[in-house]
Amino acid sequence: MSTTTTTTETPKSFTLTVHPSPNDPKGLPGQPTPKERGQGPFETYPYKDLLPKVFPQPGEIGSPLEDFEHVDPGHRALKHPNPNAFLEKATKITHLAPAIGTEVEGVNLAKLTNDERDQLALAVARRRVMIFRDQDDFFNAGGKFWQEFGSYYGRLHVHPTGGHPEGLPEIHMIYRDENTVYYDTENITRSLWHTDMSHERQPPGLTAFFLLAHPETGGDTFFASGVEALKRLSPDFVAYLRTLKQIQSGIDPIQYSRGGTRARNVRRDCITTVHPVVRRHPVTGEESLFINREMTKSIVGYKKQESDLILNFLYDHIAAGIDSQCRVKWAPKTVVLWDNRNTLHSALFDYAGSPERRHGARITPQAERPIPALDGLKLD
Repeated sequence: MSTTTTTTETPKSFTLTVHPSPNDPKGLPGQPTPKERGQGPFETYPYKDLLPKVFPQPGEIGSPLEDFEHVDPGHRALKHPNPNAFLEKATKITHLAPAIGTEVEGVNLAKLTNDERDQLALAVARRRVMIFRDQDDFFNAGGKFWQEFGSYYGRLHVHPTGGHPEGLPEIHMIYRDENTVYYDTENITRSLWHTDMSHERQPPGLTAFFLLAHPETGGDTFFASGVEALKRLSPDFVAYLRTLKQIQSGIDPIQYSRGGTRARNVRRDCITTVHPVVRRHPVTGEESLFINREMTKSIVGYKKQESDLILNFLYDHIAAGIDSQCRVKWAPKTVVLWDNRNTLHSALFDYAGSPERRHGARITPQAERPIPALDGLKLD
């Protein structure tokens, strides 16, 4: 009879690394300190005056936004002998991916001339997303400068439900901490690819976003190119998509706000709008998928099952297209600009349960009403 010998391996020892708390002034070696990330006791938090507040009070519902004529500054940059001249000041330029995302060091956004601001608009339209590091002057300039900077690129949008600092209604604030970040128990993930305020008749164009406080890890933002997503599809299918119109609406978020804890945030009724599924950029002429799982309700003229089949395919196509995406990791004094007309994004909520706060500001200039890729496609 053979004898079987069983060998029991002794577990190897391991070292448990304990990360410093947000209140630890030392932080991790080589990383921004908690103070630099805007952490620390709330009583001494330096950006308390920029927390989102709720205006107006209940019952003070304003009128829908009126149409306006928008001229994109990028048009002027096309006539410049060197449209990328403003990047000559850069000390380092890194392309995150071939199709999307460029990180820039050494360019001071707060000191750009008007010509350079025009060039910035064109560069963002072409690269979809641009990340500018070490923007101390931009941060220190404060709310009035942020309003002026954004106004150069279009009429500033006032969020219909979100909070803003007192006296700065055009600066949309987001704030999360251990008491406000939660795990979504109904869905596998809270990630949601979208474009901001796309249900408006004139959705945003060039958009700026920056974090006043951010977790040491987590809370990154993903971006996807609607231009590249469209290019991956078959020519005949793209031709078909050009003929489609969609219904977008902000009614659901408004109803959520009215019925929940954010009820007093509602400052105007949202509208339902018809947009093309494929839009054309007014400056570059590029075509882009322009859909939004958060706001797109249906394809005009299609029954629900037909509409859902097409839209869900396109949503999945965008989410799975990692060859047309980039990921931005936040750092102190970083400003990210993207073109909301041809770019989608999704924030990560992987820091839920962390005591660290994530506090950011968005400057959202509106642009033109989406231009259909197919000439003659009637939206009204």
